[in-house]
Amino acid sequence: MPLATLTCYQLFNKTLLITKTGTNSALKVNRLASSRVAMHSRSLLPDPAVYQPDTLDLNTDIKAADYWFNCFRDMVAKFAKVAAKSQEEDHTAPQRADQFQAAYLQRLEEHQRNVPLNRGKVVLGTSELLQLNETMLRRYGFADPWLSQKRLENAAAVARLKQRLQELDTVEDEDARWTELVRGVLAGNMFDWGAQAISNILEQDSNFGLHSALERIEKRPWLLDNLDNWLKRLKGAPHKCAVVFVDNSGVDVVLGVLPFVRELLKRGTKVLLCANSEPALNDVTSEELRSLLDDCARECGVLEKAWSQGQLLVYANGQTGPCLDMRTLPPELCDAIAANETDLLVIEGMGRALHTNLNARFGCETLKLAVIKNRWLAKYLGGEAMFAVICKFEPAAPS
Repeated sequence: MPLATLTCYQLFNKTLLITKTGTNSALKVNRLASSRVAMHSRSLLPDPAVYQPDTLDLNTDIKAADYWFNCFRDMVAKFAKVAAKSQEEDHTAPQRADQFQAAYLQRLEEHQRNVPLNRGKVVLGTSELLQLNETMLRRYGFADPWLSQKRLENAAAVARLKQRLQELDTVEDEDARWTELVRGVLAGNMFDWGAQAISNILEQDSNFGLHSALERIEKRPWLLDNLDNWLKRLKGAPHKCAVVFVDNSGVDVVLGVLPFVRELLKRGTKVLLCANSEPALNDVTSEELRSLLDDCARECGVLEKAWSQGQLLVYANGQTGPCLDMRTLPPELCDAIAANETDLLVIEGMGRALHTNLNARFGCETLKLAVIKNRWLAKYLGGEAMFAVICKFEPAAPS
């Protein structure tokens, strides 16, 4: 359900009221009670009142605002082109794509004009500008511009899954295998059509695949490198249940995330895969992911058994854009988190683990994995490499 259509949401044991506030109609979540959150939310948000998903606040960070407003202003032309091409059979598509671009730019200018007025009052994250892109695309009739691309990449990735799993199974040393699995998730995360640097590579090199991406990502030590802590944790007791928030279609989810998930399943960990409720860029949706798992299960006995026996499940994450706000998870997902005594949270991708949630602490062990596909952002965070790596493993935050 789109966040903008909500009136109230039973996420915690008291109702959260979602209201529009501020001159830019930013959505603000107000808690109506100070009592402890319900059991099904506590494992993720020990204190929802202090949870702030956005890593940057463009209303207070002038350098970041100058960069990102210009960045989104440049990106929208490419999104308009993709939108028009996605409906070539419709003669109205080019006009609607132009209208989308104009409307997006108008709202972007409004946000930028309001920065001085909202400074210190309302947080404006890059998540809101990314969400604005999806909102405007839908408004002008482009519900899923990357649909054809996703289907092509999913089919190609499924055809390579068995080979990738065989490669991983030849790595006998446990630490080395888990290191390769994490690197695989990171390399898979390169396949993001929303990132200008990546879309240029994919458009110019049709043979660019997982192994090419493995060669491109930053060499260790990474910009944020907690891999050794993760490997040390894996020598302990298996997790009961892992909630994994996935990102892109194709190579990312099939050849990156699923081998990682397979290894968790082999340890006896139940896995809840969480994907977007609605399309956003080339991100996989929960509906698409269920269909993908039907195909992938035929390529792997571990996945087939877990998928058929309910040890591997798929849930919609309640999001309609490429970022992640834990305050808007659907009740069905929250109930599953509680019922399965979730003790591991995995967040993958720039939108979910970098633009949002990088600095957020959660009530269970958390692994955040992303490749920074933006040179300015990598340098802003202290890195030098173009495809710098975020591998952040954190213990459960105190309740």
